[in-house]
Amino acid sequence: MKFRIRCAGKALLVVIGIGVLGWAVMTLWNWVVPALFVDARTIDFAHALGLLVLSRILFGGFRGHGGCRERRLWRKWDVMTPEERERLQAGWRSRPGTRAED
Repeated sequence: MKFRIRCAGKALLVVIGIGVLGWAVMTLWNWVVPALFVDARTIDFAHALGLLVLSRILFGGFRGHGGCRERRLWRKWDVMTPEERERLQAGWRSRPGTRAED
């Protein structure tokens, strides 16, 4: 029951966040762009969401936020000795909630 409430709460926060970001893009566009360019027109909420998605695709991608951290961890892994790697893997295996792959 708590899991469902938590998931519903997170989904609601995501929807609210998307709405707030779309509203912010729409407001900023309608405030700045028509004042700067003569033939520019205002946009509605749907166009603001489209602009937000387009900018995310062009400039941010949809790969998550772990990219830089993961590269740093792989660099650390590359400089470890085999003994250090084995010790780290043994620590991973002893964590609760992980299954044995043997």
